[in-house]
Amino acid sequence: MKIGGFYSDSISNGVGWRAVLFVSGCPHHCLGCHNQESWDKDYGEPYVEDDIYNQMMENPFLDGLTLSGGEPFLYCQELFSLVKRVKATGLNIWSYTGFTFEELLRWAERNADVQQFLQEVDVLVDGKFLIEKMIPKKRFRGSSNQRIIDVQASLKKQEVVLYMA
Repeated sequence: MKIGGFYSDSISNGVGWRAVLFVSGCPHHCLGCHNQESWDKDYGEPYVEDDIYNQMMENPFLDGLTLSGGEPFLYCQELFSLVKRVKATGLNIWSYTGFTFEELLRWAERNADVQQFLQEVDVLVDGKFLIEKMIPKKRFRGSSNQRIIDVQASLKKQEVVLYMA
């Protein structure tokens, strides 16, 4: 797995002060994507979990980790250990995905890695970026079809619970 980038602090990729990991490789190829270089799974540098984790632990102001891309759900198995370690410190996990929450639930029924990974995500920004539904002033998403979902509440209720409208 390769990563297209890592920000050790950001305030624009989720609520609070966040680290942001951009994975490489994306099957969605959304028209108007602002990270088109991340579509290529070979773009960037090799992922080294300890490097990411150690950089995060050096920043006492972080509220959490945001996974972006590329498509993080292509790498559930590879990212699971990092996500578990980060959550053990009390930080939260946001993930962007081009899949819908419902698609991820169907995938999780037949893939234990996706199921385990989804159990660790706190907030999901789901759905492909659709340029015809672009809304530049909405927080944390690019198009009106994308939802900001409270994953744990949604898993518990077995229906989508929005984190933020």
